[in-house]
Amino acid sequence: MAKSVKVSKSTSVGTKLDDLVKEGKALGKMWSNLHNVRQSTKANGFDTRLGKLLVELKAQSTLDSGQISRQTLTLYGVHNIDRRRRSEALWFVENEVKCREFIKNSQKGFTSLTALQKAMRDATAKAEVIKEAADKVSNVGQSGEQSDEVNDTGWVEVDKGTYSLGNTRTSIVDAIFAHCNDHQIDIETIIADLQSKAALVKKEAA
Repeated sequence: MAKSVKVSKSTSVGTKLDDLVKEGKALGKMWSNLHNVRQSTKANGFDTRLGKLLVELKAQSTLDSGQISRQTLTLYGVHNIDRRRRSEALWFVENEVKCREFIKNSQKGFTSLTALQKAMRDATAKAEVIKEAADKVSNVGQSGEQSDEVNDTGWVEVDKGTYSLGNTRTSIVDAIFAHCNDHQIDIETIIADLQSKAALVKKEAA
């Protein structure tokens, strides 16, 4: 007569509990990897593999739009993967170099390709704003081609509100008057300052 093997209740329960904990941790790791861009975009990661497959299927598409037909997705067994996830995986592989460089330089990780896309769009928009602002700063004071016209008094109007004094007494006086008029400066004050300056120069030369 065969002997029955007795298994203690504590051992049975403990083993089952350990197995469940092990399974739970394994599932947690799988979930984490699936929702961690650094993991899912590794060479053998989910998004990289999915994106590369979709690139191939897109290249084989007979549709003018280049879209992958539902029949093709079903045939290759990826039709049940969320449409946005497929789209993001395809985008990642098609822009893989830029994406990997951005991830490498990022100070924080990304929980999804959706977050990565948004971060890259925001960075691009910010760079464009900075460039536009820099262009505006570099153009300050520039008003196109300068005028070479010389009026009958001998002074040259270089730009609106900016004058060349010329080399005659008349041109110098006219240029000063024009400048004072454009900038609403009291000409009497300028004359007084010129007289004071002339007296100072004369005194220093004595």
